[in-house]
Parts: sequence; C-alpha cells; structure tokens
Amino acid sequence: MRNKRRASQVLWIECIGFAILLAVSWLDELLRLPQLIFGGVAMPNWHEGALESLVIITVWVFVFVATRRILKRFYYLEDQLQMCGWCRKLKGQGDWVSLEDYLTKELGVETSLGICTNCGRRVFPEEEPSPSPHA
Repeated sequence: MRNKRRASQVLWIECIGFAILLAVSWLDELLRLPQLIFGGVAMPNWHEGALESLVIITVWVFVFVATRRILKRFYYLEDQLQMCGWCRKLKGQGDWVSLEDYLTKELGVETSLGICTNCGRRVFPEEEPSPSPHA
C-alpha cells in the first residue's frame, strides 16, 4: 500500500513540474522575461505562448500516461508470488516458507493432503477399475 502512495506522489510531482513549465511559459509572455534580462524591443507574441502551451500539454499527457502505465506494471509485478525454483518454497513477509506454511500464515487457509486422478494412476497402477463380471 505504501508503494502505491509513493507512485501517486510521483504522478503529482510530475503534474506539478509540467504546471510550472506552463506557468513559466505564460509568465515569459506576460512579463517579457527575455527583454527584461537581455534588453531589446518588447513585442508580445500570444501565438507563441499558445503554441508553447500546446506542446507542453501534449508532452505532459504522453509522459503522464506512460508513467501511469509503468507504475501499473510495477503494481502487477509487485503482486507476483515468488517461488524458489529448487525447493519450491514461497517468499512470505521476508522469509522463505513452505506452501502449507504460506497458506496458513499469509492467507489463513488450512490445507489437507489428497491425490489427483493422474498421480493416483501413476502411483497405484494396479488399482485400475476391473471390468464388470457381467459384461
């Protein structure tokens, strides 16, 4: 849950950054910053400000959507259950435990043992159903 809050903060910081860029773009047009800093003739150009705003908003949308997709992918990967490829133990809250312990500790589920049909046939091949004597 904490990581999702951080991801939300990343998106907000991203939005604030682009909003600042947008504000600076319009302050440039309103206050004529280049003319104040470097001198020269001050000629307001509202079309330039509008075009800059359009470019900033377009980039903002693409970056926001891409960041959100990446964060969703991280959520998906973060929710994956890790299993050791050798001993088949599962990673719980920091330690590696057996499947039965994991189900009990993490999910509150008790387990019982059984045997599926395919394994039953492999383990007990002689117990095939015998044909009916009347057939």
